[in-house]
Amino acid sequence: MACRAPCTPQGCMILIREALPDLRGRKALVLGRSNIVGKPMLQLLLQADCTVTVAHSKTKDLPNESRVADILVAAIGKPQFVKGDWIKQGAVVIDVGINRIDNPAAAAGKTRLVGDVDFASASEHAAAITPVPGGVGPMTIACLLKNTFESATSK
Repeated sequence: MACRAPCTPQGCMILIREALPDLRGRKALVLGRSNIVGKPMLQLLLQADCTVTVAHSKTKDLPNESRVADILVAAIGKPQFVKGDWIKQGAVVIDVGINRIDNPAAAAGKTRLVGDVDFASASEHAAAITPVPGGVGPMTIACLLKNTFESATSK
């Protein structure tokens, strides 16, 4: 039985490779250390010959750690935590976060989804950035279908 990469990190790698076909030697920052996204993402980026740093909400001087990353994968679970001025010009930003916040433009009690990255300010610096919703989520589903098909048809 073949071991398959978890769906969300696998989907992130597809998106990253679309923006940066050659990852060798690129500096990547994985923001988050969960067993579901952070640690598998670290492994996939290492397999692609990236130089990888894993950081989290307690990392000292996180903005400067972020500013040197060619690739930033944010999976920390804090709404709009990563600010635009943390993003290196031309970086690829993958926002894995799914956070509900109050929506003052809607009726009372209504919420909206945002990621871990402040999309508006980060998109001014990033060469490519995933939105929330609509970015990594559909890739996770696609990779789940791919893994299911491959598992069902493998001998």
